[in-house]
Amino acid sequence: MRRRAAGGVIGVVFGVLLCWSGMSNPNVIRGALLFEQSYLYFFMFSAVATATLGTWLVTRGRRAAPLRESPRQRHIVGSVIFGVGWGVADACPGPVLTQLGQGIGWAVFTFVGVVGGVYAFQRYGSPRATSVRANEDIELAPVPAR
Repeated sequence: MRRRAAGGVIGVVFGVLLCWSGMSNPNVIRGALLFEQSYLYFFMFSAVATATLGTWLVTRGRRAAPLRESPRQRHIVGSVIFGVGWGVADACPGPVLTQLGQGIGWAVFTFVGVVGGVYAFQRYGSPRATSVRANEDIELAPVPAR
């Protein structure tokens, strides 16, 4: 229960940072993607800092084993679909939720696209792609003993 509460707090902090940085504003997102505004750098720094702190809080300082997988066709196709969707909608999953929270109506369409994409992957994606243990070319990095 504490992990979920910590995750919820981290999500709220991240959402506040998204709104505060302006990354839920389509004009700011477009300017950042075109490197016309410095918001991109501030946003990325705040995202990395929030994720680092959140991971540390949730794991209580324990190190998690990172996954290492060689790039596959599904990674390329997925990144192209994500990039095109981001460019067309001027939103990625994080800002979509903050936009919905702010009452921005057109974000419903982007949210439906996100949910539809997750559903399509779960429904039609390769069973091997959804199971980490099924991929024989994934190696787990050793976790250092404390």
